[in-house]
Amino acid sequence: MGIELKKPIVTPVLIPYSIHEKCVNVIVGTVHTKIKYGTRHLNGGLKYLIKYITFKIMKSNFFYIFLICYTLFSTPNYAKDISPNMIDGKFKNPIGSPQRSGKSKWSYWTFFKEKKKIKINIPQDHIIDEELVLKSLEENKNNDYISWIGHATFIIKLGKNIIITDPIFSKNAGPAFLGSYRYVKPAIPLNKIPKTDALLLTHSHYDHLDTRTLSKFPHKQTKAIVPLKLDKFFSSRGFKNIQQLDWYQSTKINNEIKITLVPAVHWSKRTPFNTNETLWGSFLIEYRDKKILFACDTGIGNVYKDIGEKFGPIDMLFINIGAYDFRPMFDRSIFHTTPEEALEVGKMVKAKKVIGMHWGTFILSLEDPFEPPVRFKKSAEKFGYQKEDAVLFKIGELKTINEIIK
Repeated sequence: MGIELKKPIVTPVLIPYSIHEKCVNVIVGTVHTKIKYGTRHLNGGLKYLIKYITFKIMKSNFFYIFLICYTLFSTPNYAKDISPNMIDGKFKNPIGSPQRSGKSKWSYWTFFKEKKKIKINIPQDHIIDEELVLKSLEENKNNDYISWIGHATFIIKLGKNIIITDPIFSKNAGPAFLGSYRYVKPAIPLNKIPKTDALLLTHSHYDHLDTRTLSKFPHKQTKAIVPLKLDKFFSSRGFKNIQQLDWYQSTKINNEIKITLVPAVHWSKRTPFNTNETLWGSFLIEYRDKKILFACDTGIGNVYKDIGEKFGPIDMLFINIGAYDFRPMFDRSIFHTTPEEALEVGKMVKAKKVIGMHWGTFILSLEDPFEPPVRFKKSAEKFGYQKEDAVLFKIGELKTINEIIK
């Protein structure tokens, strides 16, 4: 069962009323509890104060400016932490997870300068023709299968149930025209995906939570299963059946499929003002005698040993193998596994097969776009796998479950 979110307690601070404040009477507030005050609790007021200052300076079209600021920067502040995984309103990674050293020097200028140097040489066999993809989906409608749409978007059919993961069908991963642009199209258009029964969303980053895709999603009756505090992105776009989960909470699609949210080593953010205010997590899918772990973007961490002990062995692990190299700014991301670390996580959770994802679609880091699959296959035997146990898909490719787990 999900957690019922508490309404915020707001102590308003009134500001002078004038013609320019017709849209609101109160735009500064401090969220607090009876026993403590902290940066989290003042954060709501600071956000409103920023809106007010902007509002006063930009007198023309004031109402529209206020609405834009409110939409971009508002996140509910709750009167108390709603999860044991929160401290002062911020979600945290599992104990023992890697920490940023503080020595990393991120620079947008350096990133974009280095990104321009990357040559994208797409192999001829990287993408399957759309007509063949649709034909394959139709031919396998009575089989259990996995089909890769691109990045972290998969269609997974188990019995009569179809699950879609982290659906992104937009041209770019970012707000409006910002963010990284696709260098390959989705395997099929959004309006041609099969009728879905469940949508699994791992976290809030733009390359996973694509609000334009959610707005146009053709099957709004789908059950959306999301980590805590991500429900509003779905309810505001017409989804009615939304289940929020904290780590280690479960829900069922039907009597055949059980979904459990488990921890991942990552973070969340969509604006400069809401870092880690929504939860992230991986999904354990239990179907008959099969266990499938669909990992959130993640770094390596001790929590995977715990997951292996609690839920292993895992039949199939989906895990990111791209977006790890950020040199010369810093060596690598601690929140995205390298291809080798992905295989190591596979051993930690006792996975029989490891499926590499999160590559071959967007430029999100500075490694060669087609380096990850080569390293992934090459390193399999170093971690006790056969090369065929490190599973790769072409965009649009469909593999049956029986074909993967022989």
